[in-house]
Amino acid sequence: MGDSLLSVGIDVGTSTTQVIFSVLTIKNRGGAFGAPDFAITHKEVTYRGAVHTTPLRDAAHVDARALRALVESEYARAGVAVGGTDTGAVIITGESARKENARSLLTELSGFAGEFVVAAAGPDLESRIAGQGSGAQAASEAQHCRVANFDIGGGTTNIAVFDDGRLDAVGCYNIGGRQLRFLPGGQLIDCSESAQAIAQAAGLALAPGQTPSIEVLRRLAGAMASLLERAIMPGVSDPLAERVRTVGSAPLVLRRPVDAVSFSGGVADCVYHSGHAPFAFGDFGVLLGEAVRHSRLFGAHKVLTPAETIRATVIGAGSFTLTLSGSTIGYTNAGLFPLKNLPVFACGAAREEALFAGQPGDFAAKLRWFLDQNGCDNAALALAGRPNPGWQTLKQLAQALGLAANEALPPGQPLVLLLRHDMGKALCLALRLCLQGRPVIALDGVAAREDHYIDLGKPLMQGRVVPVVVKTLLFENGG
Repeated sequence: MGDSLLSVGIDVGTSTTQVIFSVLTIKNRGGAFGAPDFAITHKEVTYRGAVHTTPLRDAAHVDARALRALVESEYARAGVAVGGTDTGAVIITGESARKENARSLLTELSGFAGEFVVAAAGPDLESRIAGQGSGAQAASEAQHCRVANFDIGGGTTNIAVFDDGRLDAVGCYNIGGRQLRFLPGGQLIDCSESAQAIAQAAGLALAPGQTPSIEVLRRLAGAMASLLERAIMPGVSDPLAERVRTVGSAPLVLRRPVDAVSFSGGVADCVYHSGHAPFAFGDFGVLLGEAVRHSRLFGAHKVLTPAETIRATVIGAGSFTLTLSGSTIGYTNAGLFPLKNLPVFACGAAREEALFAGQPGDFAAKLRWFLDQNGCDNAALALAGRPNPGWQTLKQLAQALGLAANEALPPGQPLVLLLRHDMGKALCLALRLCLQGRPVIALDGVAAREDHYIDLGKPLMQGRVVPVVVKTLLFENGG
């Protein structure tokens, strides 16, 4: 027997907005007499919403009221009550993440996923979940090969490389179908800075108001496709690629070539299928898709057909953002959950060694500084931990953490610990002896770094495992 969760995925992209619902099944694979081993064993998409045009108030703002009405209508069609889901993700992606009111959109939509929701934006997270939602990760694992998935949307191309199912590298570039927009006759009405930079490097001149020839536009599309080719070449450094790399995206660095490629996102149908008129969608997507189809991305690699194209990101958001803690966890009160958007404070190897020795040192001061910088009252403290520590070692660590927590955290705030090694339950017991009533959450099996945030859901499987989402939050323009 297992527990099941109803998950929602909401993707607000540059061009389109989508909603899906999935059921996630959690089971203990350890058996009745073995050590617990909880895992998500099955994911089933139970409702696929329509592909809606993302509503805009103007070029700099998404229409939050219209967006909320759109999402409400999808809940009604799916027969799901607002707030009736157990988990999920609201992902503001592509150019929508850079709209001035992106942050307020999350507030507008936060009530839709019940008590546990991811409200996340960030190009590297989007790259990963698009690759998972497209089926590229599963194909890489099944075929024991290296697969690069190109999720080509309206504003960006997110690349995720999987090696035998493991995420190896991610990157994101400002290349997409809506980087240029046209009137039905081909008159250019908008050309992004990134498209201008690539055009200039190719010796092309473009300006709004012009009606560029198809030949010029195909040369530009070819230059974009060539840039994507070079992005997955090991050891190749391209200044132009760096110039159009999406803000907040990690440099895409590959040590070995890929074996296969796949394509998802709104432009993917134009990659795999021809026949659309050049300006059928009022943008550059058809020409960009054709250029990718005729590039070395197709000629030099095995080309996989993804399980999902335009819905890859939203399915990834609804089905792949949730992970589970380890099974040797500890917490003082189930009422502490759920917790959302806790910034991660990485302890660091040297400071962690001092804590294990019972010496808090400057830990409390560093934690207070971190909380001030993030404008928050609490954080999740990430430690590597140790395998099989003795009780005396745990007591020393607990005493040092207790002193630091009581000095740095406001009264009543729980001490939240993320541990890579399985020692959460024992450490929680040791902490309860020296924290003078402060609540504790100690979760093992969670790897997070300092630019991450976490969400913690309500404990599952009779309280023995906690659903966790590790994510990035990225917004520009203070929106």
